[in-house]
Amino acid sequence: MTHIVWCRNTFRLAHNPALLAASQSGQPVLPVYLHTPAAHHPWAEGGASQWWLHHGLKAFAARLEAMGSPLIIQQGEYPLPLLQALIAQTGATVVHTEARWEPAARQQEAEVAAALAAMGVRFECYNASLLHHPAFVTNLSGHHFKVFTPFWKRCLVDFLGDSPPPLLPHPQPWVVPAALPPSLPLEALGLLPTVPWDATMKTLWDVSEAGAERQLQLFLAQGLGGYGEDRNLPALAVGTSRLSPYLHGGQLSPHQVWHAVQAVVAERQACGRETATFQASVKTYLSELGWREFAHHLLWHYPTATHQPIRPEFEAFPWQEDEAVLRAWQQGKTGYPIVDAGMRELWATGWMHNRVRMIVASFLTKHLLQPWQAGAAWFWDTLLDADLASNSLSWQWVSGCGADAAPYFRIFNPLLQSQKFDASGEYIRQWVPELAALPTAHVHAPYLAPPLLLHRYGVTLGETYPCPMVEHTAARDRALALFKSLPKST
Repeated sequence: MTHIVWCRNTFRLAHNPALLAASQSGQPVLPVYLHTPAAHHPWAEGGASQWWLHHGLKAFAARLEAMGSPLIIQQGEYPLPLLQALIAQTGATVVHTEARWEPAARQQEAEVAAALAAMGVRFECYNASLLHHPAFVTNLSGHHFKVFTPFWKRCLVDFLGDSPPPLLPHPQPWVVPAALPPSLPLEALGLLPTVPWDATMKTLWDVSEAGAERQLQLFLAQGLGGYGEDRNLPALAVGTSRLSPYLHGGQLSPHQVWHAVQAVVAERQACGRETATFQASVKTYLSELGWREFAHHLLWHYPTATHQPIRPEFEAFPWQEDEAVLRAWQQGKTGYPIVDAGMRELWATGWMHNRVRMIVASFLTKHLLQPWQAGAAWFWDTLLDADLASNSLSWQWVSGCGADAAPYFRIFNPLLQSQKFDASGEYIRQWVPELAALPTAHVHAPYLAPPLLLHRYGVTLGETYPCPMVEHTAARDRALALFKSLPKST
């Protein structure tokens, strides 16, 4: 009568409906993690996500051990044979798991559910990672949304209502099966890099459920109130929540974030400290959770959006693929300091500020005319929060080919973006140290500074820092001409 808990991407005790349901059954419970990267090809975890997964599994296994239960780790090509073997070994009658929304994962669920039903084993699948099931949010005509604002308005009505879904309690200790199946050591999965490119990440991230809770509380205390304005300032440590890796990695659920924010709102209201600025910041921050929901909504209805544009006319866009150009962008050697700072922050930390993500994505696709898929693939490999839906649809949004995309003529001027959102140059100086000595008036655009001034501060364009790969106005005009040549969407 064992209940198997197939832990796919929920590595926490808080708000874990699969683990809670199994623990409440009164039967022996066996948590398992099945590492099957081949089943997600070509969207198996990238290098940064593998690093996070390793540390997340380590922390989760320790929490389970403290509850008196092991985490069984196994590896194979596909999950179904592994589950069938576990069922045979344990006599399990129920498999609990959390839903995943990526196309390959959905197909896995369907195959597993059918096979287990044929075996007489119950398969229970729970939503633990989204506020809404992505297919259940529809407009008044019963169709899916293509534009974010009406989508989010609908979500707010559905989710808030008179009684928003409560947070689930932590599970109580459960009975462990008398005989345990074999388990691999975590290191056998080979998730950590063989070359130590993760040195900086180790110092920045506490990949655990406790680390997620600390980061959430830090943001609520220091960042939420000013989020409306501060979220655009990449040099500000608490300007954004930095919770996306924990949401993606399963240490935190959006339900926990939502309820924690609402608790702060209620406290401020009770104390009479809910200002208009605070209200606007809360609304803006919660809408960022909404964008995450919207991305999964779109991917559910457009499962090929990981690699194909939602707007079909963009299939004909004449991208100018160039490995050398792409590599310079990846390495932060474009000659535009704000772009280079973002790309270097990404490589060092596995994270990039959201404003800078838009700048670097716009630069790659519109200044350099490299396909958005190439940028999405690089982010997939290097981002700790490489959520397939958010990553794919964000790149489509910036490049103009998504369902609710930025207009094609929206081409960020990297110099103006830099001057506006990193006015002091602090962010650039942190990540492009070869420019750190330059006066603020020139750190945003060393290519416009007088040669004698550059020499005085030890900067030699083309040697110590690259010359710009393209000139902004010429690159903008080139991109606009190509975008205008596309056939109109029908």
